[in-house]
Amino acid sequence: MDNCIFCKIVKGEIPSYTVYEDDVVKAFLDISQGTPGHTLVIPKKHVPDLFAYDEELAAAVFSRLPKIARAVKASNPKIKGLNVLNNNGKVAYQSVFHSHIHLIPRYSDQDDFKMIFKDNSGEYNDAKYKEIQESIKRQFDNTNN
Repeated sequence: MDNCIFCKIVKGEIPSYTVYEDDVVKAFLDISQGTPGHTLVIPKKHVPDLFAYDEELAAAVFSRLPKIARAVKASNPKIKGLNVLNNNGKVAYQSVFHSHIHLIPRYSDQDDFKMIFKDNSGEYNDAKYKEIQESIKRQFDNTNN
């Protein structure tokens, strides 16, 4: 893709602080550095989001995450944990439409990174859970998946 910033990084047209690269993925520091060591892992092949992956690409990309995550964690003894984050679609805060996985090192619960999961369980009953469950399960019968 000619206008894709991550494709330009893969091609070397835009510099990056690459920490790992092979024939399938490139991992480089996120320019924002949400926390020190914040790394992006991208497939070299342009795919806009997780929904566009086929099984082969998903297996290749996601199988590399543990190795890269271990390297990020080992890079600084102050890192206590790591968030793995993947946004898909504008409404889910995706801002670059070339699939990417954020590896965000966590130093403490006060390190300026937050994720909030609202508990909506009070809004649901057994029937509502089952309705959603069945709606998702039916999709696996769809031959387009």
